[in-house]
Amino acid sequence: MTQGNSTDDRSTTRAERYEHGRAVFGAVNEAAPAAIAEALADVSPELEHQISAWAYGEMYARPHLVPRDRQLVTLGMLAALGGCEAQLDIHVVTALEVGLTPREIVEALLQSAVYCGFPRALNATAVAKDVFARRGLLPVE
Repeated sequence: MTQGNSTDDRSTTRAERYEHGRAVFGAVNEAAPAAIAEALADVSPELEHQISAWAYGEMYARPHLVPRDRQLVTLGMLAALGGCEAQLDIHVVTALEVGLTPREIVEALLQSAVYCGFPRALNATAVAKDVFARRGLLPVE
C-alpha cells in the first residue's frame, strides 16, 4: 500500500516514509533517532516508526517553518503540557542544534510562564539548565 507524502506528491512506501523521517530527524538532532529507536524497540517499535515517519517525515519536514521556529513552538507546547521533561530534554538539545542560543531558549521558557504558569515554566527551565550544564553552557548570559 502506498500513500502520498505531504512533502512531495509522489507515492511512497511505508519504509520510504520511515527512512525520510529518520533523515529529517537526524538532520536536526543526530543522536535522537537512534536513542528513540533503542528506547522503544522492545515495547513499541510502531510508536518509534510513527515518530520518525509522521512527526518528522511529514510534519517537521513541511516547508513553512524553519527548524529553529519549529523548536520554539515545540518548547512552548511541551512546557505548557507539563510532565514532558524527557521530551523537553530532547527538544532543548535539538533547539541548540538548529541554532537557538541558550538565552533564546530561556526567554521562550520565561514567556511560557505567562500562559501556562510558573510551575510548568520552572520545570521546563530546570530541564534546559540540565542540558546547558551537560554542554558547558552555564551560566547563561
